[in-house]
Amino acid sequence: MEITMETKIADLLNSRPDMKDILIAINPKFKKLNNPVLRRTLARVASVKQAAVVGGMDAADLLNQLRTAVGQEPIDTEEAVDTQKEQEKQAPKWVSKKPKKIFDGNAMLDREENPLAEITKTMHTLEKGDFVILKVDFKPEPLIDEFLKRGYKVYTEKSDDGYLTYIRKK
Repeated sequence: MEITMETKIADLLNSRPDMKDILIAINPKFKKLNNPVLRRTLARVASVKQAAVVGGMDAADLLNQLRTAVGQEPIDTEEAVDTQKEQEKQAPKWVSKKPKKIFDGNAMLDREENPLAEITKTMHTLEKGDFVILKVDFKPEPLIDEFLKRGYKVYTEKSDDGYLTYIRKK
């Protein structure tokens, strides 16, 4: 399997028994892959490019380190990582209002709960314009992409202890 920016992390993990250790050696933030819920859920939808954002590193660097680790030639890529996608570029006015719920994503993962599933359940109960906040110590790029695909408004900002991701029902 050739590793590209779009290769899913779950596919990498399934392709080689040592891949989790390779990822953790590249970036200690990937220790979260030790969490079985994260491996079963977010790793399934997260690409190499998205994992780089989660790890706070350059996507081309991660891609080439992975390729080198498995014996593939590094590639010259100028591919930019657009971390904003369809997210709001600046804090929208609605984020200053009171959220319907705040999720502590790190605590959820520690309890082996699935943040994507739990937030989705809550989103189905909200009225148009209501929003929730996800607090985590990493930028949850795969989750952000999933909610954008589902038609929600999303805004993420750096906080003192990680990231706050606001997810609003349209």
